[in-house]
Amino acid sequence: MADRIRVARIGAAHGLRGEVRIWSFTQDPTAIARYGPLETEDGTRRLDIVALRQGKDCLIARVRGVEDRTAAAALANLDLFVPRERLPAIEEPDTFYHADLIGLEAVTTGGDAIGRVTAVHNFGGGDIIEIKPANGGASFMLPFTEAAVPAVDLGAKRIVVVPPTEPG
Repeated sequence: MADRIRVARIGAAHGLRGEVRIWSFTQDPTAIARYGPLETEDGTRRLDIVALRQGKDCLIARVRGVEDRTAAAALANLDLFVPRERLPAIEEPDTFYHADLIGLEAVTTGGDAIGRVTAVHNFGGGDIIEIKPANGGASFMLPFTEAAVPAVDLGAKRIVVVPPTEPG
C-alpha cells in the first residue's frame, strides 16, 4: 500500500491575489483543506490551504505564503499528497484509494495474467483503469465497474478483469 496518497492537483493561478485553481481527488472535494499540510510528491515542500471555495469547475484555494499571481502561477501543475495515516479509513466494501490499485497484477476470470495496473484515470465519466500488458504492446483501458473488474484482492495484489475482445 502507498504511504502517501495524491489528493489534489494545483492548476493555473486565479485572479491577482495569489489564489490557485485546484482539483481535488477526494470523495469530499473540500476535505483536502482538513488534512493538514499537503506535500509535494518528493516531500520537500509543504503547503497549507488557508481558504477554499467552490469555483465554476474546480475549487479556488488560498495557500499560506502565496500572495500574488506570480507566486500562484509558480505552483501550476503541482500534485499534492497526504500521508496515508491522515486520511480516513475506508469502511465501504468495493471502495479503494487509487494508489492501492496501481501496481496490481491484472488477471482474467480464468486466472491468466494479462498485465499490471499502471494508472487510474477519471475524465468525468467514472474511474478507468489503465493496464500495461505483460507481453508488451500498447496499454489498454477498462472502466472500473463491476462488469469489467469483477474482483479486487488487495491482499493478493491482483484484480480480476474482463478484457475487451478484439473485433473480428
